[in-house]
Amino acid sequence: MRKCLIYFFILFFNLNAHSSNQEIISHLKKINSLEFKFIQKIDNNNIEKGECIILYPKKILCKYYDIYNKILVSNGKSLVINSDKIKNYYRYPLDKTPLNFILDKKFLISKMKEVENDKNYPFYYVFNFEYENNRIKVFFDKESLDLIGWETKDIYQNLIQTFLSDINTNVNIEENIFSLQKYVN
Repeated sequence: MRKCLIYFFILFFNLNAHSSNQEIISHLKKINSLEFKFIQKIDNNNIEKGECIILYPKKILCKYYDIYNKILVSNGKSLVINSDKIKNYYRYPLDKTPLNFILDKKFLISKMKEVENDKNYPFYYVFNFEYENNRIKVFFDKESLDLIGWETKDIYQNLIQTFLSDINTNVNIEENIFSLQKYVN
C-alpha cells in the first residue's frame, strides 16, 4: 500500500509539472509581442530601470530611465547599445549574446519541452537550461503564465537578472522602431 501511494504521488507530480509546461508553452505560442517595464540587476551592484518592447522573433527596444538616455535595440541580427555617456555606440552580433535565446520563443519552447520546472521557486514557474555555454533561467507567472523575467550572464560574465512588470501582450508595433540606424551616433 505504501509503495502504491509513493508511485501515485510521483506520477501525480510528474503529470502536474508536465501539464504546467504545456500550459505555459500554449500561452507563449499565442504571444507575438510584449511591452513592459523592467528592473535589471547586474551582479547585485547596479540596478537599472526602463521599458521595453519585444517583437518575436528576436527584436527588442529598451529605453532606460537614466540621465544618459541609454538605448538597447535589436533588429533580429545585431544588438546595439547607445547612450549619451559613451562616445560611440556598441554593436554586437545578436547570436553572440544570451538575448538571442530569450528573444526566440521557438527556442524557449523547445527547451521548455526538454526540462522540468525548477521546484525551488514557489511563486513562479522557472526553467533552467544551458545552450552554447550560456546558462539561462526564465521565469513565468503562475497565474497569468506570462514571461516575467530572466537571468543570464552578459558578454563580460556579469550576472544579469531582469524582472518584468506592467506587461502588455500582443500590442501593435511598428517594425521600423527596431531599425538600428535610428539609435547610432
